[in-house]
Amino acid sequence: ITVGVKNESTVQEFVLEAFPVAQHLGGLLFLVHLLAYLASIMGNVVIIFITWADYHLQTPMYVLLSTFSFCECCFITTVIPKLLSIFLSGRQTIPFPACLTQAFFFLFIGAGIFFLMAVMSLDRYLAICKPLHYASIMSLRVSFLLIFLCYSLSFILITCLMLKVSQLSFCGPNIISHFFCDLGSLIHLSCSDTRSVEIYFFFVTSFVILLSLVVTITAYSNIVVTILRLPSAKERQKAFSTCSSHLIVLSLMYGSCVFIYLKPKQVDRLDSNKEAALVNTVVTPVLNPVIYTLRNKQVHQALRDTLFGMRLKK
Repeated sequence: ITVGVKNESTVQEFVLEAFPVAQHLGGLLFLVHLLAYLASIMGNVVIIFITWADYHLQTPMYVLLSTFSFCECCFITTVIPKLLSIFLSGRQTIPFPACLTQAFFFLFIGAGIFFLMAVMSLDRYLAICKPLHYASIMSLRVSFLLIFLCYSLSFILITCLMLKVSQLSFCGPNIISHFFCDLGSLIHLSCSDTRSVEIYFFFVTSFVILLSLVVTITAYSNIVVTILRLPSAKERQKAFSTCSSHLIVLSLMYGSCVFIYLKPKQVDRLDSNKEAALVNTVVTPVLNPVIYTLRNKQVHQALRDTLFGMRLKK
């Protein structure tokens, strides 16, 4: 990423200034974010472990969910450890290469998660609305192929974006008003003409979010219509309970990202997106394991069977 940085760049490090209160409440903020980080990691690791330990869960739905959990772990790890070190030590600087690297992985994994959510929505649509054709359309091979396509597309889009950013010069202010290396804030600090980079950044974020959002809305709209046609009121209530939980998490993720990224002028959002970004990096990663699988009876049974099997081996 850093190979193409121009020689005239003079900025060697950036200062992350998102939480001025960190100097006074660093210990408390460290504890809160550490607990949220550990809860998210543990919840997602449990999902991954159960999926691959119980052959009953090795289906397209749970393969996608375990991949989603792995990506969530990677996604929050790009941001939270550095944030914890800031709270603990008070040192808010980050070297220029590390800043670009963090921005790359944040966007690469984040875009992949959005594409993956669209695939998961399609999987649920096929399972609920086309149950007779589900097995013939969605196999393990197809699910792995879709996962590969999600991250291949994400890698191509974000790599092209970062190559453009790496050609910018940074010779002026080095203060990023955020708790991580937000690319929009980084572009705003450049001494170069950033119009083409901003346009491409807006195109990439709009493409990723809107494509995923349209697919998800279409899939869940059809799911809701199918649920309304169920003859039993009890079945409808159960189905709506599950869907409503999913939709809450999806609303938080899409809502915050639309607020952050779908604005052509990066400068317009510099001081207003920190709270929204906390939703994606702290709140939803904690909720996702609970919403998607840990409330699932099949997962509960698989966890009990796995723990029982481990006790027998002892």
